[in-house]
Amino acid sequence: MAAKDETPYVETVDTSYLETLVGYNARRAALFVIGNFMERMAVFDLRTVDFSVLSLIHHNAGITSRQLCSHLNILAPNMVVMLNGLERKKLVERRPHPLDGRATGLHLTAKGQSLMVEAEAAAYQLEMDSTSRLTTTERNTLVRLLKKIYK
Repeated sequence: MAAKDETPYVETVDTSYLETLVGYNARRAALFVIGNFMERMAVFDLRTVDFSVLSLIHHNAGITSRQLCSHLNILAPNMVVMLNGLERKKLVERRPHPLDGRATGLHLTAKGQSLMVEAEAAAYQLEMDSTSRLTTTERNTLVRLLKKIYK
């Protein structure tokens, strides 16, 4: 007579294999940081992508939507919708491009500038909080290594 099979159960989950994978660890870290980022940006009524767009405009006054699409990997139709929304919120304004008559340069309004000063300060603090277990050198190394993967 065969022994009765018992249904196995897991008391402690073994994640050792997954923890050897770069993608798994990058995703876990990203979920942790992005979750906190979204909470902190909610007070500014900014999504992660809004913050990225506004930050690039903040540091590159006159940038074109084509350049934004290229650097953030966003489709042009989606960028148009996003920029229209940021313009309605009076955070961004379009101005004629000085070299290309077909393009418009994007600039932050005074309201957008003020918002980004506060939002970037909050993002910096989040970075410090999220990586508080790392030394400054480790934090810089982590950023450098991550860039080697996607750049």
